[in-house]
Amino acid sequence: MSEYEPNRIVGTVVDPSKSKYTSRIAGYGVLLDEYAKRVARIKEGGGKKRQEREHERGKMLPRERIAALVDADSTFQEIGTFVAEGMYEEEGGCPCGGTVMGTGHVSGRLCMIVANDATVKAGAWFPITAKKNLRAQEIALENCLPIIYLVDSAGVYLPMQDEIFPDREHFGRIFRNNALLSSRGIPQIAAVMGSCVAGGAYLPIMSDEALIVDGTGSIFLAGPFLVKAAIGETVDSETLGGASTHSEISGVTDYKLPDDATCLATIRDLISRMSERPKAKFDRIQAKAPAFDANELLGIMPVSGSEPYNMYDVLGRIIDASSWTEYKAGYGKTLLTGYARIDGWSVGIVANQRELVKARAGVKAGTDELQAGGVIYSDSADKAARFIMNCNQKQIPLVFIQDVSGFMVGSRAEQGGIIKDGAKMVSAVSNSVVPKFTIIVGNSYGAGNYAMCGKAFDPRMICAWPTARIAVMGGAQAAKTLLQIQKAKRVRAGQLLSQAAEDELLAEITERYDSQTSPYYAAARMWVDEIIEPTQTRDWISRGMEIASHNPTIEPFNPGVIQT
Repeated sequence: MSEYEPNRIVGTVVDPSKSKYTSRIAGYGVLLDEYAKRVARIKEGGGKKRQEREHERGKMLPRERIAALVDADSTFQEIGTFVAEGMYEEEGGCPCGGTVMGTGHVSGRLCMIVANDATVKAGAWFPITAKKNLRAQEIALENCLPIIYLVDSAGVYLPMQDEIFPDREHFGRIFRNNALLSSRGIPQIAAVMGSCVAGGAYLPIMSDEALIVDGTGSIFLAGPFLVKAAIGETVDSETLGGASTHSEISGVTDYKLPDDATCLATIRDLISRMSERPKAKFDRIQAKAPAFDANELLGIMPVSGSEPYNMYDVLGRIIDASSWTEYKAGYGKTLLTGYARIDGWSVGIVANQRELVKARAGVKAGTDELQAGGVIYSDSADKAARFIMNCNQKQIPLVFIQDVSGFMVGSRAEQGGIIKDGAKMVSAVSNSVVPKFTIIVGNSYGAGNYAMCGKAFDPRMICAWPTARIAVMGGAQAAKTLLQIQKAKRVRAGQLLSQAAEDELLAEITERYDSQTSPYYAAARMWVDEIIEPTQTRDWISRGMEIASHNPTIEPFNPGVIQT
């Protein structure tokens, strides 16, 4: 390096013998063990017996179908693995929302793949199943990504039909999106590999091409029992809506295949014939490995949300070596902003800094005071807003790395215009037109979640590490606030709490609130697309960039009215 060349290495060497490093490695190991156990349980779907029954019927399981469909040298990147985790327990659960979805290369083309899991309530649609399928279509629409449906579903889960049928984001939106995808020239291929019943029958037929597997696939608006009840006709499933009926008589399907394997091979053949589409010209060069080992993230990242750590050390294990160019390095230090490359892709990074940092000279907080890590101050918000606008001017996609406690509070912050500066940052994020990706590595509290591109701000992909915590405020503060509310209610009712009863109530409130801040609680409800291991972060962002590049259109950037 010449004396004039900037040092673009970010992060520092860690000492693996240090007690803090080894204790954090151990703590994260516990989290990853729990993560692995949850994934293994989810992948059993409706249970081993139901999986065996599907095999006995000559059917492949959803992940087996996807594995046969995706190129051997491509990774299927699953989205929504933890959907419905802990939900619908009274209904017997709904692992993975009864649907497996994600992206993978099929005959060299990157596709969105959605596969029903017939081992979970015969593939019936719960309310969260609809939300998950809509997310798949949203990703396909926003990124012009071909979508493949592997249909095997008994239709709406009737006991919960009022939560899935008539509203704007309910079941009908699926078919509206089918039509939109088609009108925008985004390819859709559907394979009916099991049941396809009632309103769900429209999904494959509103796709560009429909395949059906002989002997197991069936399509009808009403099954034999309902037909008998409605019009008195006695008819078997095959005659009513089997492969021969729809391939040779009704003309509803385009291809009749003898088994799952042949059906999936035919889909690969159809995809291979697609022409190349225009793509966005986001800058990408030859990738470099990070300067430091990504496995060291587990020893850098504290399991507790209150311990400080250096975000530079995290970045140094995610971004390409020697690719960091920091923007306003000495200003607004509780947010790091800079240009970098991830797997060769050019990105702009906005990341919270958890270490305590000295306030810059001249700010109202005073030159000798420390700024709390993970808190967004006025200068940090101002810097981030300007950086986000610069990235939009240059059409550089944005990566937000969240570990944020919120915006600074208090009279000094209010008088300094924290609301105005925070609004400036939120406005810049809201009006941003380049692809945005969000990784929640630690805390994601209050308005900090919004300013750092939470789910409400349309990131193309949003993921969380097992250390993520998502809530309106931290657990300790929230529990104490909720305790005061409960105490006030009881006082009005003439009930006085002993100290022991108060401690017990606080513990109960804290446990309930903490369970709701868990990344699994968020992922179950699709507030995040996936929970990922820290070492997978580069792969997720790179795949996200590849997905985003399929849409060549970027709207003009208009930041709107921003107070200065």
